[in-house]
Order: sequence, then structure tokens, then C-alpha cells
Amino acid sequence: MNTPANSAAQSAGSPWSSLDQQIQTLNAKLFSGLSPVSLALAQMDWALNLLQTPSAQIQLQETAAQNWRQWWLTSWQTPAEAPTDTPANTDTRFAHSTWQRQPWASMVEAQRLQEQWWRQATQLRGMKPHSQEQMNFYASKWLDMMSPSNWLATNPEAMEKALNSGGLTLVKGAQHAVRDWWKAQGQHDQRDAPALQAGHGLAMTPGVVVARSHLCELIQYTPTTTKVHAEPVLIIPSCIMKYYILDLSPENSMVKWLVAQGHTVYMVSWRNPDENDALLTMDDYVREGVLANLAHVQHTHGEDVHLMGYCLGGTFAAIAAALLQGQHNTPHHAHGLASLSLLAAETDFKEPGEMGVLIDEAQVRMLEDMMAAQGFLTGPQMAGSFQFLHSRDLVWANRTKRWLLGDEDIPNDLMIWNTDVTRLPAVMHSQYLRQCFLNNDLANGNFTLDGHAVVLRNIDLPVFAVGTVKDHVSPWRSVYKLHRLTSGPLTFALTNGGHNAGIISEPGHRGRHFQLHTTPASEPRLSSEEWLEQAEQFEGSWWTAWSEWLVAHGSGRQVTARKPPTKASLGTAPGSYVMQRYED
Repeated sequence: MNTPANSAAQSAGSPWSSLDQQIQTLNAKLFSGLSPVSLALAQMDWALNLLQTPSAQIQLQETAAQNWRQWWLTSWQTPAEAPTDTPANTDTRFAHSTWQRQPWASMVEAQRLQEQWWRQATQLRGMKPHSQEQMNFYASKWLDMMSPSNWLATNPEAMEKALNSGGLTLVKGAQHAVRDWWKAQGQHDQRDAPALQAGHGLAMTPGVVVARSHLCELIQYTPTTTKVHAEPVLIIPSCIMKYYILDLSPENSMVKWLVAQGHTVYMVSWRNPDENDALLTMDDYVREGVLANLAHVQHTHGEDVHLMGYCLGGTFAAIAAALLQGQHNTPHHAHGLASLSLLAAETDFKEPGEMGVLIDEAQVRMLEDMMAAQGFLTGPQMAGSFQFLHSRDLVWANRTKRWLLGDEDIPNDLMIWNTDVTRLPAVMHSQYLRQCFLNNDLANGNFTLDGHAVVLRNIDLPVFAVGTVKDHVSPWRSVYKLHRLTSGPLTFALTNGGHNAGIISEPGHRGRHFQLHTTPASEPRLSSEEWLEQAEQFEGSWWTAWSEWLVAHGSGRQVTARKPPTKASLGTAPGSYVMQRYED
């Protein structure tokens, strides 16, 4: 396997390898973390196929001529004559009424037609699918940047607001721009300190740290009911994020809600790695983060455990469950698992959605060389990738709001959590990208842990899986592929929202709804489209359905509430690891 550790070993025998790493690291800085090799290969694939396809050239010219004619006619329409499905009515960037007037409506139409033309232009016959995805993706990012909403001279809403405020919004916008620039240079002032943070308004559910290793802490939460369900719940969050995404403000904390439903809840809190942790592997994360903590909970209570994982934590949980069931090869009670729940977690990475656009051999190689130099992927580097994926909303819309309209952000708990970034160790991240995304080893049966084969088909546990409709990290159809990988009964919930907001869907939250359907082990698996047609629709939060499912797949017994130990504790929740922050 090609990992940063192997690269380091190679560089010891070749003095030129360090030069390669320096060049790749420089490229990463110059191209904002994107591989110029990957982009060049996609552009060449597109250009060569366009050159040898005269029919595509003619069709694109015809489309351009038709678009020009349509734009010219639209430019002379009054707002009353304009169609109701224009971007000014469907695109949030152009939602303000001023975009309905001329000449602004013509600019909006030009933006729409350009996006339409490039979607056609990047889907040439003969191109590799990955090149098609890349060219369409990069073209859309360029057009997002050039949108008329991003510039003062072409944004009527910003000009109207500046005129009505006597220019005050522009002054405020300039101040915001300067502050944002200073923050990008690593400079912060007291106004940047969040009023909310872990232990102060966030991650406030009472509990105790009951175990600690170099890699993680284990938190047991204090019960709020006199009786609890016999089977405890062990939650494995993603190490790409701080765990308190599941314990935000008290009113939308999944942990607090689960405790109130009579569940004994444990949470893993990952340590934020530094340069000394470069050689940590995926094996370490599964072994110490899942298996060791699972053994602790089982030993403490002598009961089967409901194992739950979120995002990459769900991938870890699935690996652990498959390994345990494969080793025991007996009914699931023999290995201490009552059920497995996976929230927005991929186990088949063949179609990872927009994330796949940024992952190929050239891109991974550049990341490996960059991580070899520093020992980890930094939080800002990781956050930058997610921002680039959704630059329209996370970058340009935010800058328009702050710089052109002069509006101040009012951070909420989710926004504050999102800025509390983490790192990923070099070797572990390299393995994750190569074994999961590039090779799809877990789904193909080629994944091993400590030399043991990990076969997802061994999982015959009851499984509850959740996908979210607008997930750009773990697309729900990719998550749904778990159906063909496991052999037990599988309940799948599809909820509205995205990767985070769809999961943080507390009861009482307005506008929440979901679909739910259970496929018994004895019945054939449905395609995702068949599932959509058959799954029942429900209003409200999927949390309630999940809690009922946990109870139904336990023993049905209730026991006296288990208070976490205090004498031998390692501190109270939220623990010390979640407080770790590094200036990258």
C-alpha cells in the first residue's frame, strides 16, 4: 500500500523524493489544495474528445446560437412577461425582487444559459466519467464565482441597500472584508471568540469520562430517568469532526434526547492528532476507538450493546461489527452486539458524489506528499475542501452577504461547531482515501484489520441506516448500497436536510419529514428507486422512529438507571480531548 509511511521509507533511499514532496506541497499552496495534474488530465481528455467529435462541436455552436437568441428576446421582456421558472424565482442568489427588473434580469438569464451550455459541453462521448464529472464541476465553480450576485456593479440589491443606507452598508462590508482577510492570515481579535463553545452552551449534557487512551476518551452520560433500557447505546462519531455535533445546544442535542428516552448513552470523543501521530492507522481507530470502548461498555453492564456510528464513525462501526461477527460466526448475541445503526455513513464508495470529484490518484498523491511534510491534514485544509465543494453557498453567498450587503453573521451552534476543526493523521487519511475511495476495498471484500478479513456480508444484525436527501459528503444512494452488503434485516430512513442538518433533526423541529422502510433478511433487496416508491412517508423527526427501533431490538427489559462512576472518573463531560485546538 502506498502511504505517507511508505513514502518516507522511499525518500530515505532516494534524495530526489524530498524534492518531489516539496514540489507537491508548493503545488498544493498555489492551487488551493487541488492537483494541477488531475485538472490538466481532465482538460486534455475533454479537449481531445471535443477535437475528434465534429458533431459535438456543431451541436454546441447551435446551442450557443439558440441561447443567444433566447437571451436577446428575454432582455426585452417586462417582469410581467417573464416566465415564472427563471433563476430569479428559483435561485436563492437572485431571490430579491430587484433581480426581476432590467438589465438585471438579463444578467440572471445569461448566467442560467451559461450554466446550461457548460453542462452540455462537458458531457462529451468518449470522455472518462471522472473527467466528465471534473470538467462539469470546475466549470460550475468558475461560473459560481463569476455570478453577477458576487459583484457590487452587477448586484442591484447591494446597490439599493447602499443607497438607502447612505453608503453605510458598504462601509460595514469593507470592515467585514478586512476582518476576514486578517482571520485568513491567522490573526484574531476578541470579537472572533465565540460566545458558545464546548462546555459553555454546547456539549452541556452531564456525564463523566470513564476511559481514556492516547486516541480517544469515552464519556458516559448521567441518566435522567429512574429506569433505563437494559441495552446501552455506544456512539462512534466521525474523527473528521468534533463529537458534540451530536450534543449541540440542549434543545437540539441528540445525546440529551436519547438519555431522556431512557437509554444509557456512551460517546467516543476523539483526540485531535498532532505531528507525533502521523503513523496512526485505520486499524488503530477501529481497534482503540470502537472495539476497546465496546469491550468496556459490555464489561461494565454485562449486556448487549446498540452500536451507532455517524459518517466516518459509521464506517468504523461497520468494520468492527463485520470483524466481530466474522470471528464468532455465531448468532449475534455471542459477540455482545444488539444492533448496528449507521447515520450518513458509507460502506460502498464507488459513487461518493461530489467528494469523488476531488479524489483520484494524482490528487491523493499530492495530499500524501503534503501530509508527509507535516504529519497530518490540517483542519483548515480539510475545511477548505468542503467549502470548495459548496462554494456557492459557503463562500460566495457568505461574502455577498457580508461584503456587499454589510450584514453581520449571527452564528448559531451548528456554525460554531463547524469552525471547530480537527486534524487527520497522515497514514490513516492516506489509507482512508486509497482503501475506501480509490479501491473500494471494504465493499469489494478486500479490507483487512490486523490481518483479519473484514466481510460486511457477515453482518446479520438488525441494522438501522439513515441517509439525507441533500448530503454532499455521503450521498444517500451511496449509503443505501449497504442493502446489498449485509445479510440481516435492514431498516432505512431517508430524511430531508443535509449531512449535518438532516441528522440533527430533533422532535418539534419545523419542516422535518422522512421516509422509512424495513427490508427483512429473507426478502430481496430493492433498488433505491423501488425503495422510494414503497417507503412510507412520515412527518416529524426520524429520532423517534429510531428510538422505538432500538427498544424493539433489545430484550425489552428495564433496569435501574446506571449512574456513571465519580470516584474513579477522569473528569466530567465534555472531557479534555474536545477542547484541543491547534493553530495550523
